[in-house]
Amino acid sequence: MDPTDYVERSDRTVVDVAHPYARPVPLLAIVLLALAIHGPLLLMQLPAGSYDANFHMFFASHYAQHWFDPWNVKWFAGFSQTTYPPLTHQWIALFSYVVGLKMAYMLVQLIAILLLPVGVYRFARIWVSDREASYAAIGSIFLGALAGLVYQAGQLATVASVALYLNALPYLYDWMTKSSVRSLIKGIVLGLTAAAAHHVTLIFGVVLFAGPVLWTAIVDAYDGRASGSVGGVIARGAIFAVAVGAGVGLVLAPYWLALIQHPIHQIPIPHDSRNNFLLNSATAINYFLIPYGALLLALPFIFYKGASSRRLIPLLMGFWLTMIFGLGGTTPLPKWLLGRAFEVLTFERFTFWATLLAMPLVGILAAELIDRFHLKAAVGLALAAVATFGAALYWLSANPFKPQMSTDIAPVTAFLNRDGHDAYRYVALGFGSDLARVSNGTVANSVDGDYNSARLLPEMTNYGSAQLTNSKFYGSAGMASLRAMLEHANRYGLKYIFVHDPYYEPLLTFVGWRKIEVFDNGAITAWSKDDVPPAHPIESDAKPSAFQGLMWGILPVGFSFLAILLEIILPETRRVQTANRVPVRAEHSVASI
Repeated sequence: MDPTDYVERSDRTVVDVAHPYARPVPLLAIVLLALAIHGPLLLMQLPAGSYDANFHMFFASHYAQHWFDPWNVKWFAGFSQTTYPPLTHQWIALFSYVVGLKMAYMLVQLIAILLLPVGVYRFARIWVSDREASYAAIGSIFLGALAGLVYQAGQLATVASVALYLNALPYLYDWMTKSSVRSLIKGIVLGLTAAAAHHVTLIFGVVLFAGPVLWTAIVDAYDGRASGSVGGVIARGAIFAVAVGAGVGLVLAPYWLALIQHPIHQIPIPHDSRNNFLLNSATAINYFLIPYGALLLALPFIFYKGASSRRLIPLLMGFWLTMIFGLGGTTPLPKWLLGRAFEVLTFERFTFWATLLAMPLVGILAAELIDRFHLKAAVGLALAAVATFGAALYWLSANPFKPQMSTDIAPVTAFLNRDGHDAYRYVALGFGSDLARVSNGTVANSVDGDYNSARLLPEMTNYGSAQLTNSKFYGSAGMASLRAMLEHANRYGLKYIFVHDPYYEPLLTFVGWRKIEVFDNGAITAWSKDDVPPAHPIESDAKPSAFQGLMWGILPVGFSFLAILLEIILPETRRVQTANRVPVRAEHSVASI
């Protein structure tokens, strides 16, 4: 037998590379697997009922009609969509011209999901072999945290941004360790594209994802595995950071201007991901047990393996810190480090990021198990992955946090679109995330909305409540916010209220509103108030200028097209040897036994 059919791994385990399990899984096969798993679920439009799906489609619908005008009058009596990075919404808007709004959302979500294992594979190769990276990429397809974000939370931008970011970071590593100008250019463009999809991912990714990459590059330079000195690696990292920072400042300039002009001073809104998981079993299941799934069984190995190698310590530290953040208020560390920002953020995304950072180490575990137990290990790992993903899908219907079932909004939109009713503003109580669907179906405007950071009306920002439609769930703060808005109905031209929850009817009767119509056999009632003048535009200094609208409509989506173009004309060169593993046909192989 040819001695090159064997290779000695870095942990001194002899591996028979002629065995089919010892070869990396082709990346194309991994992408097709992701398509086979998630494609049917998206084709069935499973995420359509998630918390944020209608919110994303609402933003996309505005871009489809007013590409260069981010001022949207349909919510909060007018707000600027520059308060949220636009890339995913703009791509939904583009696809909606061909396949409609809802299927366009599914298509953009599918693209993000397909990019994710590619990003995990390329990110993992910084630390592990191609084979172990391929196992890591496969594992990322079945993550419970991914299923939760896609099918329950509807956090499209978070998934899309981290997928792009993971694809950008290997270029940062190549630039720092090899001085590759090609990698510098592609890394910057992909980094800016990721920022255009979601700003929060970029901000925290600098520490949680880019930090371990920079640390590893410095270790490699110190050990002689990188070209140049440690100082050179740090200098190249600084060049990359300055270039990306300047680019993000330009691409998201309207967002930064909006934030500077109107910083978020609203009273904190409660969110279960900030709770102490030890005190609430349902919260612990929703935000810890289901997202991690079978990955919890791998935690001892992750900590042991990560701590046993100086080169893996940066990755382990990134995972550990992100995991702690994902626990929300279970530990005091996030609140200590974030201060007031702790009350603004939601923390399920940190758990998702932690699972992604764990994937390279999980890839090592999978390889070691398969090397030792072969088919039995492969079957066991597959069952664990499927069980994790299956449990997350089951939890969509079993968990107490699930979004309410879809409401028949057709009578509501028909009412608003007839007899001049759209000359007045409205509120929809008890509609939850279906509020965005109502807004998409009518030209009438509302004083409510489903996006906390865009709220500028004092009746909402002065209370610890989010949407008026869900007022009762925020206790006295929510009802106080609703009462304040009802008292100022004449100021905003608020004439119609639609009620999908009888809980609100006594309040409306008490303050002088009357029931005028009943829809869907009494499931929805329409209320009106006499002597309310027609709505008029509310003057706001938050309205972006025409130039800001032009920038917003060109730069974010423009960089995404540039990233696609660069991947085509500057394809990634196949590396011969992984960073810390010997190549498959190693020159220093050991003989067969």
